[in-house]
Amino acid sequence: MSQEGSAVPGDEAATVNPTGEAEPARDATTAAGDPRSGTDTSSGRPADVEPGEFEPSGRFGVPGRPLRRSAFLIGFTGALGVLLAYALFLGVRNAAGILVLVVIALFLAVGLHPAVVRLRRWGLPRGLAVAVVTLTLLLLIVAGLLALVPPVVTQSGQFIQQLPGYVEELRRNQTVNDLVVRYDVMERVQAAANADNVERALGGVLGGAQLIFGTLFRLLTVLVLTIYFLAYFDRMRELGYALVPRTRRERVRLIGDEILTRVGAYMVGALAIAVMAGVSTFVFALAVGLPYPFALAVVVAVTDLIPQIGATLGAVVVTLVGLATDLPVGIACLVFFVVYQQIENYLIYPKIMRRAVSVNEVAALLAALLGVSLLGVVGALIAIPTVAALQLILREVVLPRQDAR
Repeated sequence: MSQEGSAVPGDEAATVNPTGEAEPARDATTAAGDPRSGTDTSSGRPADVEPGEFEPSGRFGVPGRPLRRSAFLIGFTGALGVLLAYALFLGVRNAAGILVLVVIALFLAVGLHPAVVRLRRWGLPRGLAVAVVTLTLLLLIVAGLLALVPPVVTQSGQFIQQLPGYVEELRRNQTVNDLVVRYDVMERVQAAANADNVERALGGVLGGAQLIFGTLFRLLTVLVLTIYFLAYFDRMRELGYALVPRTRRERVRLIGDEILTRVGAYMVGALAIAVMAGVSTFVFALAVGLPYPFALAVVVAVTDLIPQIGATLGAVVVTLVGLATDLPVGIACLVFFVVYQQIENYLIYPKIMRRAVSVNEVAALLAALLGVSLLGVVGALIAIPTVAALQLILREVVLPRQDAR
């Protein structure tokens, strides 16, 4: 038997070099990483170096060859892909409410992460920095509730106390009595007060209680998810980048970090504009004598977070309160908000937001309308940063690729 055909005992196969001499092939130990060689050939790092969190350990052998592409395997894989896609669609449809809460929590975590980074630069541990940011957010929410709930309760109590007087005044009015007799108002009221309608009204009350507790549950869920996302923000980001091929990972990391930076800058800028609107409304309400100035300022600040239409909603609420108080006060509220919105739209907003996210005005308006139609207020909140991210990807990835063709 020739030398080329002989096999060295203990080896899997023998190879022949260009000079005609047989060379023993590496055995399984060497292929998986021989401790004596000092390197791990499966990952290309020294054997005594611990793998990273998202790197293979090499302790479970070398991956085998891919399966042969037979017609049966291709058809089975396609059918399995269709089934998985349909199952994913059903899962997304059934878990739409939870997914919306997850999106809100992610958006808040991305917006609050710069604050955590700033506190860590000041020397605070990550856990303590997350706790400080979370407690600050909770204090703001509690302050807003304390500003809004007491006026609502007080005004509702005053209305209930004055309701008998209103009814007595209506009964003394001859015109109202004629209308009651003409349209059989009393008979309709008695018909509406039967057992079925009372039971339906009780169901409505229970439904309202369910709505309140459901809202509280959603708020707590968003808060808990935001805390977890803030605590594990760096790990989640590194895991997302690890799923990208190594040859494109650096570019994806740069673009992804830029998107996260823009989203955080938009969040900070939106909060700054909302605070300025609330403070201006508070000072104006004190100057003209509006009732509950702090509550109205909170309403304006919260609605101002909604792009495009939020400032108008807050202005309408305060103007209606001013008209209910006194006609000159209502006119003064209308003039104030017309002037302030012009200042905000043409001076404050461009100066703050264009540094954070450079978004076309038409694209921002269309995104806000589309976000409202898809996800309501949440869609309006995340519309502009989403457009900013898509605009960055379009400019840095899609257009250069199209120009290279």
